[in-house]
Amino acid sequence: MKIKDIKRIPKHMTTIGGQALIEGVMMRGPRDIAIAVRKPDNEIEVKKEKVDTVSSRNKFLKLPFIRGMVGLVESMVIGTRALMYSAEFYEEDIEDESESFFEKIFKDKSETAEIVFSLLFSLLITIVVFMAGPMFLTGLIKKTVKNPIALNLIEGFIRIVFFLIYVIAISKMEDVERVFEYHGAEHKTIHCYENEEELTVENVKKYPILHPRCGTSFLFMVMIVSVLVLSLFGWPDPLKRFLIRLLMLPVIAGISYEINKLIGRSNGTLAYILSYPGLMLQKIATVKEPDGEQIEVAIEALKGVLVEDKEEDLW
Repeated sequence: MKIKDIKRIPKHMTTIGGQALIEGVMMRGPRDIAIAVRKPDNEIEVKKEKVDTVSSRNKFLKLPFIRGMVGLVESMVIGTRALMYSAEFYEEDIEDESESFFEKIFKDKSETAEIVFSLLFSLLITIVVFMAGPMFLTGLIKKTVKNPIALNLIEGFIRIVFFLIYVIAISKMEDVERVFEYHGAEHKTIHCYENEEELTVENVKKYPILHPRCGTSFLFMVMIVSVLVLSLFGWPDPLKRFLIRLLMLPVIAGISYEINKLIGRSNGTLAYILSYPGLMLQKIATVKEPDGEQIEVAIEALKGVLVEDKEEDLW
């Protein structure tokens, strides 16, 4: 399948999005979040809950640029919680029923504490590998390259290379490959819904595994926008550089979100060019072709968030 063959403007462009889980799919609609997991006994378990986020209750947080900053954090929290839920079905039986570290320390708040710890650990890895690492390596050639814009471009290039290496490397892991197959099932199912066809396995199979409004494309856009934004600050001393990059993360996320929002609803040449790197990354690493059973799970997750008035989930 060629990237250019993806239909950019479906009959009903939806804001419904999802995330692949361990043997499952999470879908988030305008009102509900649905998690569908294929259990070890082959039954599909569906869990639904209302969307109750800070941004859903505060109009200010829905404003352009602000919504991208807040949405990124909310998506990480919702995604981490869903991933932990799906993992519970596949945890190995342990005879020792003693309390875990989080249960001992945080008692009934252990789940929240575990989510916060997971997010903070992920953020730390991101800062060290994708921020401090490229910044340090670029600093080694400062005496050779004097131009601040050139230095920022080189740093951005190194960051993108690091990101590509990381994504491609994990895609080779067997368990992760299964998750990426569910990622493909999620995309194909949303394509089917957007083209207003009945949600059946046979109908869903016809559609491509790539999707222009995927979170992978958003992450790649963050990489590109970061190069442009950080170039505005020149090349100060290491401490200032690090603080600037840290403080500008929410701003970069906000700008990237708005660009992706425009790309998602456009059929122009510029939109196609801007979305191409993200689609290529999906094709190379983060999305795999699913089987019928995986598609069944994605369909159940999507059905769990559909609303009667389809105007509510328009992009």
